[in-house]
Amino acid sequence: MSQETEKPAGAPHDTLFAKIVRREIPADIVYQDELVTAFRDIHPQAPVHVLIVTNEIIPTADDVEPRHEAALGRLFTVARRVAAQEGLGSGYRLIVNCKEHAHQEVFHLHMHLLGGRPLGPLLVRPA
Repeated sequence: MSQETEKPAGAPHDTLFAKIVRREIPADIVYQDELVTAFRDIHPQAPVHVLIVTNEIIPTADDVEPRHEAALGRLFTVARRVAAQEGLGSGYRLIVNCKEHAHQEVFHLHMHLLGGRPLGPLLVRPA
């Protein structure tokens, strides 16, 4: 779902997303402020697929600390803003993956915003 597979390293390291935040590599950025950056996924899984990343490198949800609360809240308010500007009034899905079992591919905290069509169930219920 994301753009490049990276492996976690104990301390924050440079990531593909950090390079996008710093505008060192091209991306279709739809929103940016001092806390978060939102850009279109290069391998969209829905008609609208935007990644919203923290500007600070936080490798996984397990690495979140109280000092990150403002950026985490901003992920959600920006998701709402981008969903509205993309015309997703019928609904959208937000996904945050954490580590390998959840298939986190880039170890820089990010939220997927998907919409533009009925998305169906995220998980299939066991029979």
